[in-house]
Amino acid sequence: MARRLLIVVQEALFFTTHRLPVGRAMQRRGWTVHVAAPDDPAIAARLKAEGFIFHPIPLTRSRQNPLAELKLLLMLFGLFLRLRPHLAHLVSIKPVVWGGLAARLTRVPAVVHAITGLGYVFIQAQDRKDARAGLLRRLIKSLYRLALAHCNSIAIFQNPDDLAVFEARQLVRPGKWVMIRGCGVDMDVFAARPEPAIDAAHPPVVMFPARLLGDKGVREFVAAAEMLHAENVKARFVLVGRRDPDNKTDIGAEQLQRWIDSGVVEYWGFADDMPAMLSRAHIIVLPSYREGLPRGLIEAAAIGRAIVTTDAPGCREVVRHEENGLLVPVGDSKATAAAIRRLLADESLRHRLAVRGRTVAVDEFSVEQFVVASLQAYDRVLQMQGNRL
Repeated sequence: MARRLLIVVQEALFFTTHRLPVGRAMQRRGWTVHVAAPDDPAIAARLKAEGFIFHPIPLTRSRQNPLAELKLLLMLFGLFLRLRPHLAHLVSIKPVVWGGLAARLTRVPAVVHAITGLGYVFIQAQDRKDARAGLLRRLIKSLYRLALAHCNSIAIFQNPDDLAVFEARQLVRPGKWVMIRGCGVDMDVFAARPEPAIDAAHPPVVMFPARLLGDKGVREFVAAAEMLHAENVKARFVLVGRRDPDNKTDIGAEQLQRWIDSGVVEYWGFADDMPAMLSRAHIIVLPSYREGLPRGLIEAAAIGRAIVTTDAPGCREVVRHEENGLLVPVGDSKATAAAIRRLLADESLRHRLAVRGRTVAVDEFSVEQFVVASLQAYDRVLQMQGNRL
């Protein structure tokens, strides 16, 4: 009888974009792969067609309603009892916390926790002085500590800064972690593409390709665009991505509309074909406050685009200053504008950074490398319990 892998993610789309190759690899090894995520009928149908078994769960990423969280925990507890997975892979904050507790309670024999970023609690709430924020931080840390204490588990980190936070707070046990940088990109799908031609009718495109969140630096991007627009810099400043109302730093529909109405930025919506979308840009900008390891930057580097991003955890794992992009301080729209201005004015610099970016992406962030590293993490916990892939 085939052994069962259960992958719990915060969003069904996230599985298809970030974990699908690993699921397919496990199917080829003879495992039955179950996926638990908030309901998405279209993606559920797609996964079913590929032989995955989809389980809808009542997960909302950023809302902190105690009853909703209890419902999620009970749902995961029941799912784990029913499926009795041989291996559970829990990806991002709520799956790690609640799935980790459910895995301990139901004695799942092997667990992999994927820490894909620190989230609002560590990025924003730690800067607030109110008692509620402090209580929330302490609660989340305690839950992490309980979830990660499974006797046969391993935690995956995407950058050394996040690992350092967890080690300093004693949330992860010594030696019970592995570093896997990012989720891999298919370098054939995201093949190198030349910049579009620039002329009077077709000015350069400066693109922000991410969810429209304050934590992603969208306000700094727009502020930089406003500065350059005031200087009569000839460029189109474009937002590509979706809003995320469940996230506390979502910009809101009214703010987005005000930006569009200003004429300074354009909104091109959510893109299903990211290689084609990124190929329309000349410069990619992501002034994020903190990341696990942003896939969007790897994709941009892979197709050969110069990048402006922040000297922040996760971002600096992909972009090295003056090598394959330019790094600016977090929250600094003036520095962001200056970096964009420099790249717009210097075509040879853009080309040099783009060529090197493609090399870095291929050498360090291919999907094949990610799948191998993920299977090695699985093998590690399975060997601890006397099993092998």
